[in-house]
Amino acid sequence: MSEPWLSIVGIGEDGLEGLSAAARTLLERAEVIIGGERHLALLPDDGRERLTWPSPLHDLVAEIGRRRGQRVCVLATGDPMHYGIGVTLARELPAEDMVVIPAPSAFALACARLGWSRAEVDTLTLHGRPLAGLFAHLTPGARLLILTEDGAAPAAIARALTERGYGPSPMVVLEHMGGPQENQIDGMAAAWGDRRVADFNTLAVDCRAEGGAMAWSSLAGLDDDAFEHDGQLTKREVRAITLAALAPLPGEMLWDVGAGSGAVAIEWLRADRRNRAIAIERQEARLARIEQNAHALGVPQLRIVAGAAPAALADLAAPDAIFIGGGITKDGLLDACWRALPSGGRLVANVVTLAGEELLLRERARLGGRLRRIAIEREEPWGGQGGWRAMRRVTQLQAVKP
Repeated sequence: MSEPWLSIVGIGEDGLEGLSAAARTLLERAEVIIGGERHLALLPDDGRERLTWPSPLHDLVAEIGRRRGQRVCVLATGDPMHYGIGVTLARELPAEDMVVIPAPSAFALACARLGWSRAEVDTLTLHGRPLAGLFAHLTPGARLLILTEDGAAPAAIARALTERGYGPSPMVVLEHMGGPQENQIDGMAAAWGDRRVADFNTLAVDCRAEGGAMAWSSLAGLDDDAFEHDGQLTKREVRAITLAALAPLPGEMLWDVGAGSGAVAIEWLRADRRNRAIAIERQEARLARIEQNAHALGVPQLRIVAGAAPAALADLAAPDAIFIGGGITKDGLLDACWRALPSGGRLVANVVTLAGEELLLRERARLGGRLRRIAIEREEPWGGQGGWRAMRRVTQLQAVKP
């Protein structure tokens, strides 16, 4: 096996002095050094070629690929494989082409400073990502470590926490950890105000809720009131059964066809942060609601596609599972979905009309799978007393592609 030509070296706030002997050797041998301005400023001017991270970052990957055969060293902050450039490069280049030398991550340093168990902390990054990604992590008692966008981000996060009923949550900003300028700023979300901190910071939040705080389970079957909708909503009990039938696994892709409120796709994403989903919907008002629901429930990464299936399914990322919640009687829709699935892919379709049920009965004979009829009754006020009101029965097809 040939020697790796690409090295990725993590640097902490202690700069070059904190590098291990192995990291120093890789840096000294490099013919090309790539890093941010802060990283490159640490190096002596010795005539070697230097490149600053471009924008968009994808251009860097292509540039590094063209340098194959040279000794290239990429400098990164902390652990390059934890929300870092190492992850991006590992997606595009073979692992045998590179060697990674990490420095302690911001999360490891923060846990050491706060006395928090790393195994019991939720970690996320809001650097270059929507603030709404925070919302999926908000539960009473949760401890969060957040890589922030800049020095104004903790104030924005504090406002969001307060608005959602987590104003009593203690917050700790950890600035420049591991370096001579290291500093710690303590406060409470509700009293944080517009205070700005150093741009290079990590935020710790100990989530404490007041009465009426928003807290949603990560299990399938959120209350219907969690979603804005116009009635086109897979109801809570049916949704839980539907997600169980779809059987999401970490990192899988879902197509939610005829998404309505987007509830099924949103709960698919909430099941695991690595999951991916595309919601396909043709009605403009519903598209806006899907986006609103995804934001409110902490999954802004949901991709929303405007258009009518099957035409709108062209060129989408391949699915591992498909849910058809509406429009199944449209010519070619079911066939297009079935063709898109890989071997072992799952298809779940729900219908409430006679025409839809007739189609599922016919297609079950061709595709295989199993049918079930879901009948739910909910207790409601009735003549001054409680009574049972039946919801519309749902016929469901669950099939796995051979």
